[in-house]
Amino acid sequence: MADDFPRDRAHIHLRNNGIREAYRRPNQLIHAPPLPARDRASHAAALTQSIEQAVESARQQIAARDPQLSVGTPGFYLEIDLPMSGRAALDQLADRRQHMELVAVHEPTQPGAPITASVFLPQSAQAYYLRKVEAYRDVDTDRGRPRNEPLVSRMETVRLATARSLFTDHDDLFPQAADEQVWWEVWLRDGRRENFEHIAEALNITLRTHAVRFPERVVMLALASTAMLDRMIAHSDVVAELRRAKDTPSFFMGLGGAEQRDWSDELLGRVRPPQSDIAVCILDSGVRRTHPLIEPALAVEDWHTVKPAWGSDDTPAWSGHGTRMAGVGLYGDLVPLLVGGDPVPLPFRLESVRILPPEDEANDPELYGAITAEAIARAEVQAPERRRAIAMAVTSASPARGRPTSWSAAIDQLCFEEEQRRLIVLSAGNIGDDLMPAEHLTRNDLEAVDDPSQAWNALTVGAFTEKVDIIDTDFAGYAPIAPVGELSPRSRTSVVWDRQWPVKPEVVFEGGNLAHDGVLPGEPIDDLQILTTFYRPELRHFTTLGDTSAATAHAARMAGLILSARPELWPETVRALIVHSAEWTPAMRARIDACNGAKGEIQALVRRYGYGVPDLGRALLSTVNDLTLIVEDELQPFQREGGAAAKTRDMKLHRLPWPKEQLAALGAAQVELRVTLSYFIEPNPGERGWTRRHRYASHGLRFRVKSATETVDEFRARINQAARDEEEGAPAGGGEEWLLGTFRDRGSLHADFWSGSAADLAERDAIGVFPVGGWWKEKPYLERVDALARYALIVTIRAPGVDVDIFTPVEAALTVETSVET
Repeated sequence: MADDFPRDRAHIHLRNNGIREAYRRPNQLIHAPPLPARDRASHAAALTQSIEQAVESARQQIAARDPQLSVGTPGFYLEIDLPMSGRAALDQLADRRQHMELVAVHEPTQPGAPITASVFLPQSAQAYYLRKVEAYRDVDTDRGRPRNEPLVSRMETVRLATARSLFTDHDDLFPQAADEQVWWEVWLRDGRRENFEHIAEALNITLRTHAVRFPERVVMLALASTAMLDRMIAHSDVVAELRRAKDTPSFFMGLGGAEQRDWSDELLGRVRPPQSDIAVCILDSGVRRTHPLIEPALAVEDWHTVKPAWGSDDTPAWSGHGTRMAGVGLYGDLVPLLVGGDPVPLPFRLESVRILPPEDEANDPELYGAITAEAIARAEVQAPERRRAIAMAVTSASPARGRPTSWSAAIDQLCFEEEQRRLIVLSAGNIGDDLMPAEHLTRNDLEAVDDPSQAWNALTVGAFTEKVDIIDTDFAGYAPIAPVGELSPRSRTSVVWDRQWPVKPEVVFEGGNLAHDGVLPGEPIDDLQILTTFYRPELRHFTTLGDTSAATAHAARMAGLILSARPELWPETVRALIVHSAEWTPAMRARIDACNGAKGEIQALVRRYGYGVPDLGRALLSTVNDLTLIVEDELQPFQREGGAAAKTRDMKLHRLPWPKEQLAALGAAQVELRVTLSYFIEPNPGERGWTRRHRYASHGLRFRVKSATETVDEFRARINQAARDEEEGAPAGGGEEWLLGTFRDRGSLHADFWSGSAADLAERDAIGVFPVGGWWKEKPYLERVDALARYALIVTIRAPGVDVDIFTPVEAALTVETSVET
């Protein structure tokens, strides 16, 4: 069983909301007070009218259903009011023989208010309550009482139910706006999860994949508006109950130090120390190693500093930033782990190198590159054979607008070094000024990423958010600045950069949100942040982290998880997998689709969002209708014979083992092809105009995919022409059919998307990787013209919505045939 939230979570919700409730024992008898005297006929008449109106509304609702959304048993939900004194009637509201079910009961929060019960009725039972009322009105029992009196006399009003009817939390937690998307606990009726997932997909409702199972219910998390849930309830029989997903950092941040320690200790009891020698190395303000949740993963010998006089510990000068980074880098958001109950194995260890000085000192900006190199060397000298992902969320404001600096060039050199290739994850940086809601996105597009995040070889990380739920009553009336799935308010972009520089950030991870009251600038309230470790555990164990720091820590954690699962992969490949697994959220995708293919507008959005939000499952696994091929290879880009000018040398042609028979059988069905090419360049910085002769990059690589109508010889000729065109500065072709086109040919990571018919894709069975110029070629006197260039190539085909197995036919022929063209 997968537990995203515990079975005893009710006590969390009660404490969080300050609500006290008393529950009777299951076998405790309830003695109802005497029924009030009623006018039997008038009550029956009023109730009959109420039921008839509700049933007629239900018939109209069923008649208006969209066939694409309708699932499950045809029927509808009714909402029934009962007085508090009529609680005993709850058990009589539904008849299992009629396949009716009492699904939810909402307790009143105001004195004198009724109990509200919701019942699902199949269409076949639509006359059930009318028959009960009719018998109550016309028939007496042997004792002279109206038949069905215990039920009917307690029924006050009947209405067609909505999402509000099935909401069983405190009234204050129900969203005020119908289009406001928040996270819900959706309690599903037994056996209806598959139907729920179907209708959720059709309504563009985002789901968390894990679920908690109870004897009669399955609980899942869904991001939806009440309008979406109203449509779901009107079209299906899947939902039993709705609650707000209330496990947010504000609950834990509201605890005292001793209570935080209790929660931390309980989690620590489920933590399993790392067994592998993979590491995530944090370059920051140091880490408080003695924090109970950090200590199992951070050994004394892996706790470093670039200056011994500073020490390795975290300090108030940086508000414990390094310890907060370490908590997210190791665990992600602590909230789901704290409220869960499963073991928590740590798949990698931590390393920490303090690079930030005490409060009364400052690093010389000219030495940032040297300090970064020294920090990495400290970790590597201690464990030279260890595979690691290096994370740094320390940045500096820069007017470079994409141009290399000494710091970014040093990062590129550290990634490239042939004896020790490195995976370095950098923060895109944050907007430091106060932000008003109206500035969101406009301001982000104008604020360029910080130095050294323009480094070509590093993975640069921006922030997006799905955190929009404000539960803390201290902030009632506040609203999030960023809508769900959008860029975090403070995340920087490369929209204003000159066209020739790389796309930065390449990906975005969760970085939280800001809340505003409609008057003052946004502020990072706890509900909208990520819960992590506090650097002074003697005071409290938890604090929060947000913005691109949190996003960078999330990205480093994903890199560590990939290395733990596939330790043999190159750094170039891990970077490629993270980017290749990314997808734009519905909010991002809607903006891209609205461009209607206008490449200039699409390119600006890619410079804002990168390639989207990565997913670990997509990075590591192929599925039946989602096939990914990974190639790690190398070529020699250039050669020089005698005193002649250097020229290009190798091209690699990879034949792709597509399941042609299965694709051809799909015919005109739409499929998607995605390609990511990742390699590291050797930098040669200096402000010399960035001309052909004074290029920053040692070399460039490009990819092209064979078209359906080309022969291999024609494809080879097209690649050669593309290489010549780029060298001569002519407009490059070959990108018209792709989403990004030749815009993808920036930096040292290139990704693009093609969609078309399955039959067309079946014949696109080869991809070529070829070199273009760089200083290795233009400056042969530096004696690098014969150097080899390695690369990672990832290709995915997807057949969304098509029931066909494209994975199994390829599984038996996983070797990708490669030929070298010189």
